[in-house]
Amino acid sequence: MSQVSPDDFTAIRDAVRDFVRTRVMPREKEIADADAVPADLIAAAKDIGLYGFAIGQEWGGLGLDLRQDVQLAEEFGYTSLALRSQFGTNNGIAGQVLVGFGTDEQKSTWLARIASGDVVASFALTEPGAGSNPAGLRTRAVRGDDGGWVVDGAKCFITNAPAADLFVTFARTRPADSAGPGIAVFLIPADAPGVRVAAPDRKMGQEGSATADVSFDGVRLPDTALVGGSEDVGYRAAMTSLARGRVHISGLAVGAAQRALDESLRHVAVTTQGGVRIGDFQLVQAHLADMQAGVMAGRALVRDAADKWVSGEDRRIAPSVAKLFCTEMVGDVADRAVQLHGGSGYMRDMPVERIYRDVRLLRLYEGTSEIQRLIIGGGLVKQAERDAAGPQSAPAGSH
Repeated sequence: MSQVSPDDFTAIRDAVRDFVRTRVMPREKEIADADAVPADLIAAAKDIGLYGFAIGQEWGGLGLDLRQDVQLAEEFGYTSLALRSQFGTNNGIAGQVLVGFGTDEQKSTWLARIASGDVVASFALTEPGAGSNPAGLRTRAVRGDDGGWVVDGAKCFITNAPAADLFVTFARTRPADSAGPGIAVFLIPADAPGVRVAAPDRKMGQEGSATADVSFDGVRLPDTALVGGSEDVGYRAAMTSLARGRVHISGLAVGAAQRALDESLRHVAVTTQGGVRIGDFQLVQAHLADMQAGVMAGRALVRDAADKWVSGEDRRIAPSVAKLFCTEMVGDVADRAVQLHGGSGYMRDMPVERIYRDVRLLRLYEGTSEIQRLIIGGGLVKQAERDAAGPQSAPAGSH
């Protein structure tokens, strides 16, 4: 059950919507041109609790559950996705590792500072040879001569790495065996000796959201840096945090699709060709109809997936279904939005041009569309096998 009542959540959502639409949207061009979110907007996001909206109130967060989380995600998706990136890892894939798997000491040490934004946490999983599937991890952690751990390896495409204070880092402690996958997760302060963050990546879109490579060269850590105090927490923590994050990203995609549709509606309502308003053309209306159908279907799907997550009914297939559909849907909606704008839709500084580039990433991170299809298809087959074997394997006379 959520820590926040429906009435209180409505007030929070309305405040976020007002912040996004009155303070952030007018500065989207500024964010893109500077490739940075202005400091005053970051400070405002901290003030209204956005660095800890999905972290429990006992650690200073707002304590929203995933059903409420995805509604905020729709608001964040309505503007430059760089805004959400500033606090997305604190609430999502990095922060949720601590919420779900950290020791009491680790939670008390880090979560309040993460929720306030005093600490920016990054999720350091992806490597050149290990992206959506962490089984291929090459970063290694070995026991030090004097106890503790020594971490060596390299990560890539790490969101917020240039600003991070803490890297939630996944590393292999042994080859996979019958005891488990041998993947642990460590809390590595950004200022620890041996940590190096490369120059920010140059990306297709999402200006203002910084990613970078991170390397770990003989980084020495105490035993208290091992999340959960167990070497075998890492794989489950990664899979759980990524699955939850997929539902959040689905909400973000719905918000971006709604913005692309709204921009298109404003355009076709006032633009004319040959003296005729283009919104009156039937082929234009057909595009709008398909866009609206996608947005409404995505919104219903992501909220259903969030319900299933909170109830515990489905925390594997439903998140992947939502992410697959919603992130593919927003790509289609953004493409149609550019088409409806004609030549002007291809021009920089037009919102639909930025949206078109920004949303392309949504099909890649937190598990590509191809990985989602494998999760969904494999999960369905396994369930069908269990259903088929159930009655046959039951003892005679059992029910």
